[in-house]
Parts: sequence; C-alpha cells; structure tokens
Amino acid sequence: MEDRIVSLAEARSFASDTLTGFNTSPENAHIVAEALVAAEADGLKGHGLSRLQGYGAQAKTGKADGHAVPEVSRPAQAAVLVDAKGGFAYPALKLGLETLTGVARSQGIAMLGVHHSNHCGVAGHHVEKLAEQGLVALMFANAPASIAPWGGKRAIYGTNPIAFASPQQDRAALVIDLSVSKVARGNIMAAAQRGEAIPEGWALDPQGNPTTNAKDGLAGTMLPMGDAKGTALALMVEILCATLVGANHSCDATSFFDGEGSPPGTGQLILAIDPAAFGTGYLQRLTALVLAIEEQDGTRLPGDRRLASRKKAEAEGVTIRASLLAALAAI
Repeated sequence: MEDRIVSLAEARSFASDTLTGFNTSPENAHIVAEALVAAEADGLKGHGLSRLQGYGAQAKTGKADGHAVPEVSRPAQAAVLVDAKGGFAYPALKLGLETLTGVARSQGIAMLGVHHSNHCGVAGHHVEKLAEQGLVALMFANAPASIAPWGGKRAIYGTNPIAFASPQQDRAALVIDLSVSKVARGNIMAAAQRGEAIPEGWALDPQGNPTTNAKDGLAGTMLPMGDAKGTALALMVEILCATLVGANHSCDATSFFDGEGSPPGTGQLILAIDPAAFGTGYLQRLTALVLAIEEQDGTRLPGDRRLASRKKAEAEGVTIRASLLAALAAI
C-alpha cells in the first residue's frame, strides 16, 4: 500500500465513498467530503482527510448519526438555531448558513447557533462563505476539553477556534482563523497518525510535562496561546457557543477522534453583519487599511499561504496517505 496523489474531485469521491461505507447517507457524506477536501487543499491537514478515521469510527458506532437531518428554527427575529441532531456539523452549518444569509440582509445583523453538533473543521471556511456573499462574519466553536484553566491541571476548555471573514474589493475574502491553543489539536492528531514527533511547546503529557510525543500530547493537555490570555479567550468562546446555544461544554464533550461514548454534542455560533447597515464605503476603507499593511516589506495578510496552497492543490491534487488507508481498514 502506497501514498497516492489524486485530483480534488477524486479526493472528494474517495472521502464521500469512505463515509458512505461507514453508515452515512450519501447527501451527508457529500457535504462532509467537500469540507474535508477543502481543508486538505488549503494545507490545513489536521482538519482534512486525516479526519476520515475519526469520522468513520463515529459513524460506524452511531456516536455521530450519519443519517441525521438537521432542523432549523427562528427563535427570534435576528436569531437562527439549528439542531444538528447528533450528526456531523457540516450539514447543520450548511443549512444554518443558508438561512442566516437572508436574515442578516433583512435585519442588518443576525446570529446562528448550532447545538447537538460535532467537529466543525476549518472555522474559517464557514465564515468565508458568508464573506463571499458580501457579509462580515465571526465564528466561535468549542471542542472536547484539552486545555486547563490557567493555573490548573485538568482540561476544561477545548482548542475553541475563532474565525473572522470579510469581503474585499476585487480580491479574495479576508479570512482570519485561529484556535486558542498554540496549534490546532488536529495537527497533533495528524502527527500521531504519521508516527511523527511534535515541536516542544505544543502540548504537555498526562503528567503535565512538556512533550514531543504526539500520542502523549493527545493524552495530556494543549498549551494555550498567550498563556492566561489564551485561557480567557477559551472561556469567552465556551460561553458563546456552548452555554448560550445549549450545547455541551468542552468538559462534557466526548472525543472527536473515536467511536466511543455518547455524541460530543458541541456547539457553534456565527455572527453575520451586512456592512450596508452601517452606511457606505466599507470596502474602500478596508482596502485602505489592507494597503497600509501590505506596503511594508515583509508583511502579509492572514490567509495568503492558505490561498497559495489552494491554488497549488487545484493544479496538482492532494495526497491520500497509505497510513490513512491502513487506519480506515482497521476500523
């Protein structure tokens, strides 16, 4: 069994067929596959095809309902709520975004909450879709506990990503995507699957010691960015996307990486803003700000490398690793 390079279309078919084989409806499998391959193409491999192992295990045992049909409601004039029904996050977010876009345009600002959800992948991709529709968007999501409160030893918060996106004038949307950990947990998972070491400073082992062993890092805790400031941000995200929308807190959520236990039940929250609600000239003012940044040597906008990776993947394809195929066969 060897690594093989495939086109993006072939990668989507591979991911979709894999998920269908693990008791997932064709419609849901297609939506999830699109998201995973988009992450792979952008070079965000921790949220890419490597996730098929965990997703397949969840769907096989029913921890994630591969046949779930999400349900949308409007609890308030500018509020959209989606129940993911214990399935994958992507179909629920797709449904929610379709409604959110119209509400944001009619109200000027709107908010989407998703509960009974699961791993949402690259948070930046969800808000990027809104920016492509001319909206400014901000997203928060939680994940199973992997970060301890500052000064503590037991994980309470997840890596809890925050993403922002805005349309730009005559160029791709500006997308900012970060987690409150020093790195995304998916990067450590991918390293563990490949049998590779991780840099020191990413994680602590179960005894609270620095480690370069990816498996020990997964079993231990992640280190937050900015020390105490990072855990403060993690708490903020937790309240917005779990406490507020009725999702499981990170400390009550089960793993995204295996088929054991109850559904993770995590949450997501997206705020969408129509710039026109605040007058005219937004894109021109943003352009002036961006040019002020880019005129300095050595600077770049967040997302530039992601866009370059996407362009390369569209031309050259992506790699399906033999280690992934072996892991899937073992489920």
